[in-house]
Amino acid sequence: MRTVVLVPARYASSRYPGKPLASLRGADGVEKPLIQRSWEAACAVNGIDAVYVATDDNRIRDAALGFGAEVLMTSEDCENGTIRCADALMRSELEADLVINLQGDAPLTPPWFVEALIERMRTNPHIEVATPVVPCDAETYAHFVADRKEGRVGGTTAVFGTGGLGLYFSKEVIPYVDPAKHLDAHRYVFHHVGLYGYRPQALKKYAAFPQGPLETLEGLEQLRFLENGVPVHCVEVEARGAVFWELNNPEDVARIEAILAKGNGKTENG
Repeated sequence: MRTVVLVPARYASSRYPGKPLASLRGADGVEKPLIQRSWEAACAVNGIDAVYVATDDNRIRDAALGFGAEVLMTSEDCENGTIRCADALMRSELEADLVINLQGDAPLTPPWFVEALIERMRTNPHIEVATPVVPCDAETYAHFVADRKEGRVGGTTAVFGTGGLGLYFSKEVIPYVDPAKHLDAHRYVFHHVGLYGYRPQALKKYAAFPQGPLETLEGLEQLRFLENGVPVHCVEVEARGAVFWELNNPEDVARIEAILAKGNGKTENG
């Protein structure tokens, strides 16, 4: 099964314009743009056939070509990463049996998160869309709560039912856990990892679906699948001591650099 990883990136982020080119310092003191660190995270995955940066912006294209990435240009009208992956697949006529979307703001994605996703989809051909979730540790849960108190949109949480079928995804901290009853509230909350696996036909379906009210309200692309009856399978993965966090806001730069400075398990790429 031919598996390709697309790293979608846009320059015109409403919360952080120019985010893919934001500089991040690694443990060795070397600074690299966010898009390069995310691309390197994709290249560290075993069992894939190719990695491409997918963008509509010439500045991101030039930066990506500069550090050795292959680039697929997309329409300027792509409103989210899933649409950008669908557009890249269509425009390039890329041959793939499985498409992985490792978003351009997720440089801390451990390779085993992606490998677990690929393995689940390889062994379950009926799954059209899958995404990893990781149990929150106390520190990540505290970041979630702090961001909400400060009015910032931070990471995304997920709730799922029997067999891992996704029930809902939210930028709020769900499910609600009464701190008076559960001192270890983080144990009940799952952090949704900004990573997806799609069959090509699922991407085609997605591109034809209208944007629904839940996706519009939450600003979460995966809700379009749920709103149109396409199951999203949640694959529980282990952190193994690594900390996962996406670069959502300018405040996250220092947070991610601090994680990189500690090595973050196997996620550091220099």
